[in-house]
Amino acid sequence: MLYVVAWPVLGEADDTALRRLRAQYHPREAGLIGPHFTLVFGAAPDGEPALRAALGNLGQRPFWFMIERIVRSDRYLYAEPSDGAAELTGLYETLNPVAGGEPFEPHITLGLFQRAAEAEQVARIVGRQHLPMTGRIEELALLRRDGDTLATLASFRLAP
Repeated sequence: MLYVVAWPVLGEADDTALRRLRAQYHPREAGLIGPHFTLVFGAAPDGEPALRAALGNLGQRPFWFMIERIVRSDRYLYAEPSDGAAELTGLYETLNPVAGGEPFEPHITLGLFQRAAEAEQVARIVGRQHLPMTGRIEELALLRRDGDTLATLASFRLAP
């Protein structure tokens, strides 16, 4: 399966905090990939040429984002950007020309919990301790996942 992710450039303290949260609350994925915004999720391998072409033709400039809230959705814990959300959504729409089933909500997944109440409790604590966070998106990557391995097929710098 193919994925496109936006790599956040964060200050050292914020990057460390997100990596630690993912390691503690989402260990299966944290060992595979660091904090990221997923823009294409699980595309078929035969879509690689089209994704490469779309990524190569992006006119998006690097942009800032701000995470001001940690939210839970069922048993998942997410960091959602306020500033920068429109740019991430625009990239998603460009890279996914056929609408999916659910609306796109840009986020960084921080954890998966056994119970929703656990996720809610951690969301409140994390929000008080670590927010706001600011960062910048300067690069997207095309990734291929085969089971428990993730390979970077190509990286694309956003146009200055």
